[in-house]
Amino acid sequence: MAELGTTLNGQHHTDGRHRPVPHRTAGAAAATAVTGPPPVPSVLIATRHGESTANVEFQLAEAAGALSVPISSRDADIPLSLHGQQQAHALGRWWAALPSADRPRSVWCSPYVRTAETARIALAQAAGLGAVPVSLAVRYDERLRDRELGVLEMLPKAAIEHDHPEEAARRRKMGELYYRPPGGESWADVALRVRSVLRDICAEEAGRPVLLVAHDCTVLMLRYVLDRLAEEQLTALEPVRNCSASVWRAEGGRLRPDRWNQTGHLEDAG
Repeated sequence: MAELGTTLNGQHHTDGRHRPVPHRTAGAAAATAVTGPPPVPSVLIATRHGESTANVEFQLAEAAGALSVPISSRDADIPLSLHGQQQAHALGRWWAALPSADRPRSVWCSPYVRTAETARIALAQAAGLGAVPVSLAVRYDERLRDRELGVLEMLPKAAIEHDHPEEAARRRKMGELYYRPPGGESWADVALRVRSVLRDICAEEAGRPVLLVAHDCTVLMLRYVLDRLAEEQLTALEPVRNCSASVWRAEGGRLRPDRWNQTGHLEDAG
């Protein structure tokens, strides 16, 4: 899997003393030539969960400049809104309408409630249309969870500026890729998780179409890793939309981008 990891992230692995790991021997190179390029899924589709109740509350809070949101549950326990459920149904209809070769037969999902609900609703919709088996299992993996914000968790922008001005200033200085709030994660931390789960997905789902149901930051880091973006390219991207479709296709042992953050399939979701 070392070579696969290198293919995915474009970086050479090093040992504990930061010396380059030796190149493969001639025999290993010949074996690779016989077996072909590293295994990857035939198609990788990534989506962010449908609109959540927290998404709604934060939109209202940002518009009003509020210092709090009426949410008392863990981030992991936040469910979909009614509109988010409709988006998940639309995602399932889109899934069912895909060409047979592109239609995911494997689902990897964040264990958070809003992602699990999205996967369950979309899968039920696609299965109801006869596109996938009713018994198709969803694999939950905590590495696909949302970014953890530590002391800034569940705080609107106005509250961060008001209650944690030093952190707000440090965030602006460091930038989102490297800023890590106390007790939380930076985007780069999430990218490490994404690289790890990608290696397992490639090992276990080689040659098959796969659907990932995750979060905005997770999907963003997926593109950062797979497309080998620079920081400037990453921060220029627009936010990942709820139940959007981002697609990569296998080519030469790599997953190449096909579409990004598209939502045309949600037009009938209201």
